[in-house]
Amino acid sequence: MPDYGHPLEFGTFVTPSNAVPQHPVRLAQLSEELGFDLVTFQDHPYQPAFHDTWTLLTWVAAQTERIHVAANVHNLPLRPPAVLARAAASLDLLSGGRFDLGIGAGGFWDAIEAMGGRRLETGESIQALGEAIDVIRGIWDAEERRPLRTDGAIHRVAGAKRGPAPAHDIPIWIGAYKPRMLRLVARKGDGWLPSLGYLGPDGVAPGNAIIDAEAERVGRDPREIRRLLNISGAFQAQRADRFQGPPEAWVDDLVDLALGDGVSLFILASDNPRTMELFATEVIPAARERVDAERAARGTSTARVRPATALAARREGIDYDGIPASLAADAVEPGDSAFGRVRNNYLRGGNPGLVLRPRDADGVRDALAFARAQDVPLGVRSGGHGVSGRSTNDGGIVIDLGRLNRIEVLDAASRLVRIEPGARFIDVARALEPHGWALTSGDYGGVAVGGIGVAGGIGWLAREHGLTIDHLRAVELVTASGELVRASADENPDLYWGMRGAGFEFGIVTAFEFEVDEVGDVGFANLTFVLDDVAAALEEYGRIVEAAPRDLTASLVLGPAAPGRPHSAMLIAVVDSADPDTVLERLQPFAALGGLAAQEVDIRPYSAVMANAYHEGPHRAQGEPVAHSGSIESITPEFAAAASRFLASGATRFFQFRASGGAVGDVPAEATAYAARSAAFSLTALGDDDARLAAEWDRLRPFLVGAYVSFETDRDDAARELVWPAAHLARLRALKARWDPEGVFRDNLGLG
Repeated sequence: MPDYGHPLEFGTFVTPSNAVPQHPVRLAQLSEELGFDLVTFQDHPYQPAFHDTWTLLTWVAAQTERIHVAANVHNLPLRPPAVLARAAASLDLLSGGRFDLGIGAGGFWDAIEAMGGRRLETGESIQALGEAIDVIRGIWDAEERRPLRTDGAIHRVAGAKRGPAPAHDIPIWIGAYKPRMLRLVARKGDGWLPSLGYLGPDGVAPGNAIIDAEAERVGRDPREIRRLLNISGAFQAQRADRFQGPPEAWVDDLVDLALGDGVSLFILASDNPRTMELFATEVIPAARERVDAERAARGTSTARVRPATALAARREGIDYDGIPASLAADAVEPGDSAFGRVRNNYLRGGNPGLVLRPRDADGVRDALAFARAQDVPLGVRSGGHGVSGRSTNDGGIVIDLGRLNRIEVLDAASRLVRIEPGARFIDVARALEPHGWALTSGDYGGVAVGGIGVAGGIGWLAREHGLTIDHLRAVELVTASGELVRASADENPDLYWGMRGAGFEFGIVTAFEFEVDEVGDVGFANLTFVLDDVAAALEEYGRIVEAAPRDLTASLVLGPAAPGRPHSAMLIAVVDSADPDTVLERLQPFAALGGLAAQEVDIRPYSAVMANAYHEGPHRAQGEPVAHSGSIESITPEFAAAASRFLASGATRFFQFRASGGAVGDVPAEATAYAARSAAFSLTALGDDDARLAAEWDRLRPFLVGAYVSFETDRDDAARELVWPAAHLARLRALKARWDPEGVFRDNLGLG
C-alpha cells in the first residue's frame, strides 16, 4: 500500500445550475458519451441558483443508460437519513443499479438553519453522520424482518419498515478532511471523497494514514475503503502546477496519485465540454494503460476485498480463495449484502455458502470445475422458481445461470430459436411475439427455461402443442467432466433422449434450440367458483377438459376450506383462439362446476398470459414447503372422492389439477425420458408438514401412473420409480454411468 488495488475509474463533477435548466443534464449525457463511469453534482438545497440535487439525479438517471450518478456530496442535515435511504434504493432500482451515495456532515450552517435544518456543533454533526449511516444501512437491510429502531442522540427511528433493498451494493462515500471525520470514514464508510484543492500541501497521504490506522484498529482491511478525489485544472501548453499543463502531464499526475496515494476514482470538476473531451480521450486511456502495466509489474492484487464481517460468514468446505478469476467479481457469499437477493427460491428459503454467476459457457465450465473440487452440495439454478428445492441448499454451492439469458432466432423459416437457460419465459414470450410465435411453457412468466427445458414443461398450450421438451431440437451442455457437448437427434442421440425429462442428471445446459409454434392472441380466463360438492366438481372438471378441443388447456387449484365456509376453486384456462365466440364456447361448460364468485376473461397476447402474477424482483421465500406430484389418466369418481378426502384432511394448502393430455400423449412414452404421456392430468400438492402430507398423499398413490419431477420434493425410491418407470430408469442409469459416473449431479432426484 498505498495502492489499494481498486479498478481505476473516472467521473465528472457538474455544477447543477438551473440558469439553463437542461444544461447540466446535457453535460451528464456528454459524460456518458465520453465513457466516464460517474457523474456527480453538489448538493446545496438552500441555493436558488441550483437545481434540487435529488430531483436532478433522478432526471439524469432517466436520461442516461450506463453512467452512475451521485451527489458530491448530499447535505445530510437537510436529508433525513431514513428518507434518503429509501430514495437512494428506489433510484438505484429504477436506474438498474446506477446510484452511488456521497454524503457529508453538513456545513454552511446559517443557510441550513434558514431552510429549517438543525444547527449542529462539529462534534454533533460527526455523531449525526455516523448515526445516519447506521439508519441508511438498516433501511437497506430488507432481509431483516423486524422494524428498524435506533435511539441515537440526533437521529431516532421508531419502528420504520425496512426496504426496499437496492439493486446493487450502494457504496457510501464520505466527504471528510479533519481527523475525527477521517476516523469515521475508516469505521463506517466505503470510500473517502475529498477535493484536492481543499487538502493541505501534503495532499492525500495524511488522510490515508489516519484512515488506514483507524481501519486496522477496528478490524477492517484498509483496502475495503476506496479513495476518491475531486480534481480540477486547465489544459495548457506548459506545465505550471499539478493538473495545469498538457495532457501528458495530467497523465503523470493521475498515475502518481493512483500508484502513490491509492486514489482509484478521479472526478473531474468542470463544466467545459472541451476539457471533458480532452480528459476522456487523451488522459484516461493513457493513465489506465500505465497503471495497469505498473500493477502487473509490481504484482499488485486487484481482487475484490471483502470486509471482515463478510469473511466471518463463510461456510466450511469451500475454498473461497480458489474461486476462478472469471467468476470472482460476480460471486456472492453469505456475508455480502447481495446475498439476500440470491439465496432463496420462489417458494423456498436457502442459505448456500456460495453463489456463482457465470456469464457464458466457459464460465459455467469454470464454475462446475470449482464446485467439483469442494465437498459441499451443488445446486444449479436457472430462474429460481424451484418448487422441488434443488436449486438452492444449505452451505453448498449454487451455480446461478440467470445471466445466460440470450434469445436468438436461428432460422425464421423453420421457427428455430436459440434460448439460453436463464431466459425467463416472460422474456421469451415477448421476444417471439413480434414473429407471431410462442413456446409452450410453464404457467408463470418468472420461470426460466433451464429447469423446464430439461424436465418437461406442462404449460398453457400443452394440450395443443405438447410439452416444452417436445419442441427441443438440440441442446448444448457442460457435462460432469467439463466437456461442452451438443445433443440432438443426430449428435449423441441417447443423451438427447435423456435430456428430455432428466437432463439435470447429466450436465448444465448452456443453450437450447427449440422449434416454436405459430401462436397469436389467445383467450385467457381466471374464474373463481364456490363448490358445494368438491368431488362432483372435480369429476365434472375432468370430463369437460377431456372432452374439449385441444385448443383449451386449463388448471384447477383448490385449497383447504375455511371453517364454516364452502370450498372455493380457481380455474385458469387458455384458449388458443382470438375469436371471442370460440373462447366463450370453450369456457361455458365450466359454469357447471359451482357458483361463479369472480371472473376475468379477455383476449390477450401470450406474453400477457406469462405476465399474469409475474413479479420481477428477487425471490424472498422462507421455509421449506413440501411438494408431491402425480399423474392420472382421468378423474374418475373414485379418484374424485379420494381427492376430496385429501383436501378435507387439511394436509395441503395448494392442490392443482393441471391439464396434460392431448398433444402430450401423441408422443410415445418411450420417445423421451419424460414418461407420463398417457396422463390427462398432472397433480401437485403443497404442504408444510412433511409427515402429514406424505401420509395423506399415500392414499392417492394407487391412482397415479407417473409424476412430474420438478414438483416432487421426495428423493426416495418410490418417488423415483413414479417419475421414471423401470425401462426408463434402466436406460437413464446407463446414461448416468457414461456421462456422470462420479455422481457430480447427485443433489437432484437422483437415479439411485
